[in-house]
Amino acid sequence: MTENATKPYIVELQSRPAFTRYARLHDDQARQRTVLLAPERAYELDAISLLVLRQINGRTPLSDLCQSLAQQFTAPFEVIAKDVLHLLQGLADKRLLCDGPPEQLPTTALTTRAPISPRAGGPTGLLAELTHRCPLQCPYCSNPLELERANTELQADQWGEIFRQAASIGVLQLHLSGGEPTARRDIEEIISHAVKAGLYTNLITSAVLLTQPQLQRFADIGLDHVQISIQDIDADNADYISGYRGGVPKKYQVAQWVRNLGLGLTINAPIHRQNIENLPKIIDFAVEVDAQRIEIAHIQYYAWAITNRAALIPTRETFLKTVSLVEELKAQLKGVLNFDFVVHDHYATRPKTCTGGWGQSILVVTPSGKALPCHAAQTLPNLTFDNVLERPLEEIWFQSSAFNAFRGTEWMKEPCRSCDRRKIDFGGCRCQAFLVTNDPAATDPACSLSPQHAFFAALGEDESLAPAPAFIYRRFGSGAFDAN
Repeated sequence: MTENATKPYIVELQSRPAFTRYARLHDDQARQRTVLLAPERAYELDAISLLVLRQINGRTPLSDLCQSLAQQFTAPFEVIAKDVLHLLQGLADKRLLCDGPPEQLPTTALTTRAPISPRAGGPTGLLAELTHRCPLQCPYCSNPLELERANTELQADQWGEIFRQAASIGVLQLHLSGGEPTARRDIEEIISHAVKAGLYTNLITSAVLLTQPQLQRFADIGLDHVQISIQDIDADNADYISGYRGGVPKKYQVAQWVRNLGLGLTINAPIHRQNIENLPKIIDFAVEVDAQRIEIAHIQYYAWAITNRAALIPTRETFLKTVSLVEELKAQLKGVLNFDFVVHDHYATRPKTCTGGWGQSILVVTPSGKALPCHAAQTLPNLTFDNVLERPLEEIWFQSSAFNAFRGTEWMKEPCRSCDRRKIDFGGCRCQAFLVTNDPAATDPACSLSPQHAFFAALGEDESLAPAPAFIYRRFGSGAFDAN
């Protein structure tokens, strides 16, 4: 791995910790609690942790803070210091603390949040697909095969109203996605609406359209975090996978701009048979550009990915190598790089919780305003999806037939209905179940208890061992990409 890695922040009694620019305490009015917001995360806090975190400011030495707490609770200094150092070291390892005040802060005041009338029980995350336009043509894109056109896209002020409504029902994290969100000329106005609504703002981008002045303006408005997608580190192969030339050097450049501005940075690395051997180099890239997080996500096979599955699916052996690699590097890079690892469904024995459970925590809004429980929900039969221009977001979330179709556990069939994991994975992915069994209420075939599990696993094995066919690229029109 690179020798230019950021050194882990070791918290000691003489340290003067503060939150980084991209981490902050937030009053979650809908749930009557205070949480710590960070890139694509909301951490719950107990009363003692909150008391400590309210007092770190980058100026006060921890020894003084611990002495004050020891007097307040009539407890030995050594006991207090041990607990405080343990709490803060955990956050430092997540790259959420710095020593002394952060060098970069938004120039726009973040105190002018829109007032809300909170409603408990709502989603915690909103994925806003601002556009399906994108300069990249990745063959595993999660956008639907029928892409929505630019003339159907919601306007910036309409997105602003959606953000305000989302905050009112409990959304904390906003993911500004696409397509490529920066393809929109009004992206700054959209970010401004998000910040004013009080949402933690994550920009999910390919980075290839961004300019340094534009990113500076995003930061000044109050953007919190940028996630940059990486197709590969090998430039020629990245061009082939994305159908776009010159992406790698631009991504490297934008990543440096992001960190120079003090914004949070995540590298998103979709992994498949065409780039899996370069995973160590991709991780090395994330370390080199000082990303706090890397998402290593084995491709999920729906939308464009299901069309290209035979060209994307790796062998079981190469997949298992990535498992070992990630486990090894998690320990090696503790305090430097945090890992999110999404395993391969065809080689799994238990299903993943689809978007935190259908209608449980995530809401997706398409460019034209359709509200979905997950990216691929439109592939399921007999569901009607409301549009946010025609029905309030609160009603859609709590009352719509689509969001209630697979919410909770009452809809489940066996073996899910009696499984002790039914409230953990909620039966897995409904879209994957439908693709394999033609029944959206069936057990996700990634689960070893599914009657279709052996067929599902064998399908992955067989396709991974066959020669990879040419990509069918994600695009509005037709035509072939010439990588030469």
